[in-house]
Amino acid sequence: MPPNCPFEDAPAYKTPVISTRSQLVAARKVVIKLGSAVIAPDGTLSPARVAAIAADVQSVMAVDVQVIIVSSGAVASGFRALGLANKPKTIVQKQAAAAVGQQRLMRAWDDAFAAGSNPHPVAQVLLTADDFDHRARMLNAKRTLGELVARRVVPIINENDSVSFDEIKLGDNDRLSALVAGLMQVDALVILSSVDGLFDKWPAGKRISAIADVAAAMQHVSSAVSNVGTGGMQTKLEAAGVCADAGIATVMTAGSHDRPVSRVLAGEDLGTFVAPAGAARVRRSRQRWIGYATRVRGTIIVDDGAKRAILDRGASLLPKGIRDVIGSFPANSPIEIAGLDKQPFARGLTPYDANEVRAIAGKASDEIESILGSCIAEEVVHRDDMAVKSPARQSPKAEQGGES
Repeated sequence: MPPNCPFEDAPAYKTPVISTRSQLVAARKVVIKLGSAVIAPDGTLSPARVAAIAADVQSVMAVDVQVIIVSSGAVASGFRALGLANKPKTIVQKQAAAAVGQQRLMRAWDDAFAAGSNPHPVAQVLLTADDFDHRARMLNAKRTLGELVARRVVPIINENDSVSFDEIKLGDNDRLSALVAGLMQVDALVILSSVDGLFDKWPAGKRISAIADVAAAMQHVSSAVSNVGTGGMQTKLEAAGVCADAGIATVMTAGSHDRPVSRVLAGEDLGTFVAPAGAARVRRSRQRWIGYATRVRGTIIVDDGAKRAILDRGASLLPKGIRDVIGSFPANSPIEIAGLDKQPFARGLTPYDANEVRAIAGKASDEIESILGSCIAEEVVHRDDMAVKSPARQSPKAEQGGES
């Protein structure tokens, strides 16, 4: 399996990059994400790799850069201790491996950051998707992380794999790192993995130094992963897209480089730079939370008129335009809004439960009270509670490789 993402013929993502790497030099708060393939390349935690990254991070902290680390590696560090020869497949084995491996991972980070001429304490922070679903819990996490970095403590964040299961998992640490970056309003996300960014062809292609259109580039990336990680290049580009919408620059590069963090933040041409969106496109924090951090509970299918009203006029979703409801969800749930083709184009919060939406679908707003007995809102999804997906430019498709 090729360890990168070939792009055969996709000029759309090669449009001029508005933002450049020069902005990385001014970064004062960054999130660094490390894949399992970087710190546990063969399924065994490498203290030497961890120490090298920690020393690099300490060098940028010495010039007043605040750093938050999202570190994979708990499962990869623990599964061999369970007597498993390969990465576990079942949820219970992954949970057990994470329980064994997480303390080994944190001990390695603690030892690494305690060494050298610029030592720093570290803090373990374990999160699940529930922590982002509930806005109050998410804001509590933000305050805790803010206090830690203000006191020059290095938060080491990981998904709480020892208790997570499919219904509460974030999916991978690429997504987690992007959510943390947006939550903490950092200047840059640096994703360190097993390859040096994106390439135009494989195996003899050229590295793509920068891209401006994540949606177009996404059409050329597979979800394939390595034998020790859970996220391929697709999840990394998805993370970059989340950050772009928050006005945050992303760099995807190889963790095997000498001093990759300090060199990226010095503006050196390593890996692939993903430009942040322009000021006009940067989403408000509530919209980002609805669009990315929440997990959808169902789907509302709307007709073409309602879709045009939402996309072209910035309208709310009224019951008149609803044609179908998929799933069962309680009131105040995040749902996807899709057209008649079943393709989602927005997310939102609805004050009605699924059965209530079904009852008022296709009706005028002034009929809600007579149908339901009360009218909580005239809109099924108000525009202020809606996040519209960024449009993708169309490009030819090509076969892709993945990595971790």
